[in-house]
Amino acid sequence: MPPPADIVKVAIEWPGANAQLIEMDQKRPLSSIIREVCDGWSLSGSEQFALRYADGPQLYITEQSRGEIKNGTILRLAISPARAARQLLERIQSHGIDARLEALKELAKLSADPTFATEFINMEGIGTLARLAESGTHFGEMLAFTLTAFLELMDHGIVSWDLISLSFIKQIAAYVNQPMVDVSILQRSLAILESMVLNSHSLYHRVAQEITVGQLIGHLSNQEIQTYAIALINALFLKAPEDRRQEDYTNPLEQQLTEMASTLAQKHLRSIILNHVIRGNRPIKAEMAHQLYVLQVLTFNLLEERMMTKMDPNDQAQRDIIFELRRIAFDGDNDPTGTEKRKAMYTKDYKMLGFTNHVNPAMDFTQTPPGMLALDNMLYLAKVHQDTYIRIVLENSSREDKHECPFGRCAIELTRMLCEILQVGELPNEGCNDYHPMFFTHDRAWEEFFCVCIQLLNKTWKEMRATAEDFNKVMQVVREQITRALAMKPSSLDQLKNKLRGLNYSEILRLRQSERMSQDDFQSPPIIELRERIQPEILELIKQQRLNRLCEGSCFRKLGNRRRQEKFWFCRLSLNHKVLHYGDLDESPQGEVPFELLSDKIPVSDIKSVVTGKDCPHMKEKSALKQNKEVLELAFSVLYDPDETLNFVAPNKYEYCIWTDGLCALLGREMGSDLTRSDLDTLISMEMKLRLLDLENITIPEAPPPVPKEPSSYNFTYNYS
Repeated sequence: MPPPADIVKVAIEWPGANAQLIEMDQKRPLSSIIREVCDGWSLSGSEQFALRYADGPQLYITEQSRGEIKNGTILRLAISPARAARQLLERIQSHGIDARLEALKELAKLSADPTFATEFINMEGIGTLARLAESGTHFGEMLAFTLTAFLELMDHGIVSWDLISLSFIKQIAAYVNQPMVDVSILQRSLAILESMVLNSHSLYHRVAQEITVGQLIGHLSNQEIQTYAIALINALFLKAPEDRRQEDYTNPLEQQLTEMASTLAQKHLRSIILNHVIRGNRPIKAEMAHQLYVLQVLTFNLLEERMMTKMDPNDQAQRDIIFELRRIAFDGDNDPTGTEKRKAMYTKDYKMLGFTNHVNPAMDFTQTPPGMLALDNMLYLAKVHQDTYIRIVLENSSREDKHECPFGRCAIELTRMLCEILQVGELPNEGCNDYHPMFFTHDRAWEEFFCVCIQLLNKTWKEMRATAEDFNKVMQVVREQITRALAMKPSSLDQLKNKLRGLNYSEILRLRQSERMSQDDFQSPPIIELRERIQPEILELIKQQRLNRLCEGSCFRKLGNRRRQEKFWFCRLSLNHKVLHYGDLDESPQGEVPFELLSDKIPVSDIKSVVTGKDCPHMKEKSALKQNKEVLELAFSVLYDPDETLNFVAPNKYEYCIWTDGLCALLGREMGSDLTRSDLDTLISMEMKLRLLDLENITIPEAPPPVPKEPSSYNFTYNYS
């Protein structure tokens, strides 16, 4: 007969004594259990004691968290959080340097515990740590542990960052600006400043007065702190007021950079990131990749104002840009003197330039997006790559009317497409690492990218022998060419050109045909019968593959970790498919993690259901900024008795499908992810092709063939009820 669900068998340790093996009744008050344990070792004052986990983070156990205790867990009797906080507060204020250092080490470790943190903060502990840091008398390890404890305590969100004093900010900024400071102190100082900027609008202004992007550039050559430095640069950029991020272009023909754009685009910053980070001598880790992605997104977001700005047909400065485009293309210095003749010639030239409105081309730029950004791109091409611009315009003006590629219309639509592909104006996704190295290789990467793509569009138009009626078809092909090339992660714009040369129209047609053949769903009666016959076999293979992958296990990042210290956890299924083992890790593993290193476990028999997306408990708790589409698509949770959850955010779509499919197979539910359908269709098609090579072995019924099922009958969907 199985033990009651409320009884948990645990071992409890105490220094210098034999461990007690007890059956913990989860219905009894925790204080009563602690009193009984203390009586077993003849310890008085049980209210001064508490239980902690013996392994892992060694967190305190509270009435709220006790439900996480599993059978076989090893616990430790320890002094209570309030007593520990009081003792440590006294020790860090003692006169003995060694005693103070040991106390700060222990404090830095305990501060990650929310129960202890609450007690320590209630005793004005954060103010004490701030004064120690401000005093300037702490150096080396002692200062590093002080800052670590401070950051850990503030990360719990118990007190507001707005309470931080200006003197503390100045002192932390001074550590960043000093030329000779320990790496550990620099890391923690940068992380504290980043948290200040992200969590308080008022502190942003104070930090911005003490730290500039230029001062942070010098830290990018140090591999130990470059991630922290870029994270602070991103935070300053993200929280900068709009008037600092965007300024009006006083002269559109000169295209002066905005204040923040000038800072981020300056050659020194870009070249250091390129040479010391992207092309450095060590691989880029996930957190650095994320920070590079954030920097890329924020840089492109500087284009949003121009993208959403309509052209004013009455603005002479804006109209001068169009005149300049016409002048460069057709060398109109010798204009006819007559107004009517000049107007007629301009109309003809604007038609040759490919504008939709030949009389007043300014009207072409009143749609947003892309607004004035399209005109900026066209002017950049005309002034910086003048030969290319003239060649494209004159080449199309000499073609037959029905085959000419309208440069103006194409440039406007291409700009809109590039804004969609690169998600200009959207906030960075928290878990995304999708940065493109080539955008860090040029000071005007956006404009150069446009110049490459407009030449691709002109080339594809010729290859397709397109006419005006084919405009949308050409744009679809060009989008596919660009997205396929970007997916290859070219390291430079020259490499992008090479990738695009290999993705000509003929190659796109070949790829489409190949993908269509691999996914083709034949509807002839013999094929339908063969498909239905082998589908259960293939589906069973997929289930087994999913379960085998669960047995190998996967590494997941700790969700909501805003500091740069990476935190991971690992989960894997036991070989007999009866238990899920999981536990925390200090760093991302290179291979499988042994079961003995995973301290926690969940019996599969206790699992009630699996939920995904916005139904997950950890997604309901997230803020609007974090709860972006990408994170939602990768989130899933395991609900198990008694009313507990194990929350996941998969590193990518593949791992998401592996785990959700595998868990559903484990519970006897029907799998249904897109990846399963893709696997299923691919495997069935391959198997069918192999069997169709030997038609004599296929039995075709003599009776009338069955009515073909609708395609939706092959669409598997989750059913967690």
